[in-house]
Amino acid sequence: MHKISYGGWENCYALSNRAVELVVTGDVGPRVIRLAPRGGSNLFKEYKEMLGQTGGDEWRIYGGHRLWHSPEAKPRTYSPDNSPPAVAEIRNGLRVVQDTEPDTRIQKQIDITLDAASPHVHLVHRLTNRGLWSVTLAPWALSVMAPGGAAIVPQPPYASHESSLLPARPVVLWPYTNMADKRWSWGEKFIRLRQDPKAKNPQKVGIAVQQGWAAYALKGDLFIKRFTHFPDCPYPDFGCSFETFTNADMLEVESVGPLTCLEPGQAVEHVEDWFVFRNVDVGRTDDSIGKAVTPLLARGDKMM
Repeated sequence: MHKISYGGWENCYALSNRAVELVVTGDVGPRVIRLAPRGGSNLFKEYKEMLGQTGGDEWRIYGGHRLWHSPEAKPRTYSPDNSPPAVAEIRNGLRVVQDTEPDTRIQKQIDITLDAASPHVHLVHRLTNRGLWSVTLAPWALSVMAPGGAAIVPQPPYASHESSLLPARPVVLWPYTNMADKRWSWGEKFIRLRQDPKAKNPQKVGIAVQQGWAAYALKGDLFIKRFTHFPDCPYPDFGCSFETFTNADMLEVESVGPLTCLEPGQAVEHVEDWFVFRNVDVGRTDDSIGKAVTPLLARGDKMM
């Protein structure tokens, strides 16, 4: 780990091992602006016109990975993170703490640790209620992926009508979701959403992903995000523990925690584990995706 300048920000922090590298911003955030295989291209989208900017009351997406709280609403969700967070070194990583949001009285914190040798990043997202009354919210971890790839979301195991009379899980659509859009592939084993820089209309879907993972494939690199789905807990957006959104600029891979009522001074945590693999050909079919991803999920189990 060492302090660097990045994208016009003078106070950033680089974490790396032989397999993976990431950059955490120290002038805005908390935010991970870069994640890449060692020496490779950034898997996260960067908004070049916003890099290096600080201050102001306007929310900026910047790119990278951020922490929000759900359900989404304006202006609450879009509280700016344009000021320097407090950054402290912890074992194998960093703790990044934002000042309490003045309007919501919610404080955001992310602990980011990198395994010593493997391509495994562990993140603990924390929301703390610093206000005077209780707030019901859900932690929401959004990774803004670079264009040109495809999100992969697992389907529940197929079962016959005779053996399964109850529904498997919710699949939630937004008013602008078009299931006939060619960027979608609705397979028996996987849902696939392709990012297309030429497509003008955004797309979004929310799902209760009981398997607790989703992936993004980009030019031979594969990003896997692991999280826990709690089947007996309420979730926002009609029960979604995972959401994915795309427009012409990027694609978001988002995990969501359960809805929690935070009393003053209470906090809620949401954990993600990231894995980055190189030279992975996922193909475009259920069989090719399963053949490529299944052994990597098993490798990730051994790293956690």
